[in-house]
Amino acid sequence: MKKVIGYIRVSTHEQSKSGLGLESQQTEIENFCQDENFELVSVETEVETGKGSDALNKRPILASVLKQARTDGLIVIVAKLDRLGRNVAFISSLMESKVPFIVTQLGADADAFMLHLYAALSEKERELISQRTKAALSMLKDRGVQLGNRTNLDEARALSTESIKKGADSFALEVLPLIEGYRTEGMTLAKIAERLNTLGVKTRRGGDWYGSTVRNVMMRG
Repeated sequence: MKKVIGYIRVSTHEQSKSGLGLESQQTEIENFCQDENFELVSVETEVETGKGSDALNKRPILASVLKQARTDGLIVIVAKLDRLGRNVAFISSLMESKVPFIVTQLGADADAFMLHLYAALSEKERELISQRTKAALSMLKDRGVQLGNRTNLDEARALSTESIKKGADSFALEVLPLIEGYRTEGMTLAKIAERLNTLGVKTRRGGDWYGSTVRNVMMRG
């Protein structure tokens, strides 16, 4: 029986305190190990960002997990690729370190080419969304839209509602081309949601995708 060590991560202390995301990651890893007959030695938790090619320097828990994996001949297992990192160079460096790792959503047989592909797609989508979001915010600023406190409560509420609506509409335009591309391939809404989650693309509120979430974005588009 192959021995594995689990690694789960969230990027904010608020998520850590609420348990948001941690429990689901651990459950997915435990279920995968049971189905694939792997022995789960332990599951280590970290609260830190995954940004940048130097992410390992910011994440001592991951560094410790990799060291233990090398020493004890373990396989590192994560629920999603973006739990290891959101940068192609970083994922590549992990593969070159010769520490084997498994992403449960991609399966135990995912090879280096597939891992590179998913990492590259995820990074590219994040870059596009970031660029378009900055452009949209710049346009709003040029139009004189101001964010901040208002003494008039009714005015503040109206501004907040309009801002939320614009943000949702803008986000829909960002991800809609990707969703429509999957639809032309014949994917169901649930399958598209699964693909977006696998790529590490988050919803506007930073959550996971579901079929209903995909449908809402399509309706806004």
